[in-house]
Amino acid sequence: MNRDELVQQLEANHMSEIIELIEDAEKGDLEELEIAKALGLLRDETLNAEVLNYLESQGVKIIYLEE
Repeated sequence: MNRDELVQQLEANHMSEIIELIEDAEKGDLEELEIAKALGLLRDETLNAEVLNYLESQGVKIIYLEE
């Protein structure tokens, strides 16, 4: 999934906060993101993986917290 498709899907699901994270990553304003591995960032596992992969491609370090 490319960036435009990803953003379109996020917009369709009213996930503006995640779009903001993507934009911050693209501007270099987001260096690290801490998330609980069991919860992920989004409930949709496929979309969650796509967002995390995109953020990592923008240089964001994903830190998985232990629960």
